[in-house]
Amino acid sequence: QPQPVESGGGSVQAGVSLTLSCATSTNTYCLAWFRQHPGKDREGVASVDRDGNPKYAESVGGRFTITKDNRKHTTTLQIDSLKPEDTAMYYCAAPASGPCDPRPETMDYWGKGTLVTIST
Repeated sequence: QPQPVESGGGSVQAGVSLTLSCATSTNTYCLAWFRQHPGKDREGVASVDRDGNPKYAESVGGRFTITKDNRKHTTTLQIDSLKPEDTAMYYCAAPASGPCDPRPETMDYWGKGTLVTIST
């Protein structure tokens, strides 16, 4: 099973960029990023398939870039021009089968998350 493990979170200043990483124990055809604000539901950010084709959730805007390295079994999520509202727990996930979409209900394997806190 592709157990995801996230890294790269922390406390950073608004306006800078941050790159999160996710490593899995086995290669997967799809990896995705989600985030959860305090007291809110988990929301999709982006997904990427084995060919490197990304999909981005409409709600997150254009400041996110997802990549996938099949050789290293990793994915990264770059967030540019960080804003205080980007403060959230960020999760990496993978589906067992089905579409490669950034929708929480399609994912089967979840990491424990990495916390991103943005200060002004």
